[in-house]
Amino acid sequence: MKKNFKEFDYPLFITYFVLCIFGLIMIYSSSMMVAVNRLGQEPDFFYKKQLLNLVVSSIAFIIGVTIPYKKYKKHTWFNSILIGTFVLLIAVHIVGYSPAGSGAKSWLNLGILKFQPSEVAKLAFIIIFSVVYSNKVAKGTINQIKKSLLPIYIIFIAALFSIFLEPDIGAIIMLILIFLCLTVASGMSAKGISRIVGFLTIIGAVLGGIVYLFSDIILSEKRLGRIRAFFNPFEDETGFGLQIANGYYAIGVGGVQGSGLGQSIQKLGYLPEPQTDFILAIIAEELGTLGVLIVLGGLGFIVLRAIIIGIRTKDTMARILAVGIGSWIGIQTFINVGGLSGIIPLTGVTLPFISYGGSSLLILSFAMGILINISMFVKKERKIN
Repeated sequence: MKKNFKEFDYPLFITYFVLCIFGLIMIYSSSMMVAVNRLGQEPDFFYKKQLLNLVVSSIAFIIGVTIPYKKYKKHTWFNSILIGTFVLLIAVHIVGYSPAGSGAKSWLNLGILKFQPSEVAKLAFIIIFSVVYSNKVAKGTINQIKKSLLPIYIIFIAALFSIFLEPDIGAIIMLILIFLCLTVASGMSAKGISRIVGFLTIIGAVLGGIVYLFSDIILSEKRLGRIRAFFNPFEDETGFGLQIANGYYAIGVGGVQGSGLGQSIQKLGYLPEPQTDFILAIIAEELGTLGVLIVLGGLGFIVLRAIIIGIRTKDTMARILAVGIGSWIGIQTFINVGGLSGIIPLTGVTLPFISYGGSSLLILSFAMGILINISMFVKKERKIN
């Protein structure tokens, strides 16, 4: 362990740490009025909760760094991750709850901890596919989809269907995109990947048909409103287009230099829940282009670093795992920024390490620990060779 920690990836850790602290500061700035006016709490209500989340997440990070990533290959670990993930995904349909205004029964309340099982599923399936794919590569059966990979694909589809029933469309989109990145990183042939893409297209068409047939149940007024707001947010500026329109105002007012830390106008009740998925709009308004570049630059560095780690290693599992974690952070960032900027419809996906939220920060911190663990192994591997 001491030898491994000599190869600790300090640039990756410092970037992760700075993003978390920066997010903590912006959560305090963006949530003060929400805490006081809407909840009748102290101005630092969300700040204190996120600080506690960060302390717990730091423990998760340390655990992720300490556990050698190869241990996930062991049957006991692998089965525990797989079974535990499905227990959580099923439990959310039995004892889960829907936060006010979310429209999705996607949360579990364990008393001291409230979290989304779909967040756990993202990292769980990155680990699961990295183990399965690396085993198939070692056996030379990575391209034998029907004979070799069909069981794990059925399990994955079952998980997607469970999340679809919540419904959490954002999580489904993310899991499918992460899955495709993992498949490419595995070294599967282009023919095999095209078959998988075709299969996913068929599943998408089936799910689309289900949505159409049961649109009254699945497509709530809120979701339909978000779709309409995507095409023209100013058509219903005080209704479903409120978030996007006020997000645009925040970005426009901030300009290059920003209005100054704590000086946002949109957080004074114009932008609902500014500390969550629209926190980047407040950053743009208060800190301008520089603030946005700090966030996107830090997240971009983590994604790029993860891909480089994956390229440098000769271990297949390490490559798939590193690329999977990097693609997860990159995809989640794109979906968040894309919804804010109007490139894609809003999905309620948080900005990694920046937005308020305990479950997202906890799982992402554990993933960062795993990534640094892989980085230490890769550095040691390169020194030996």
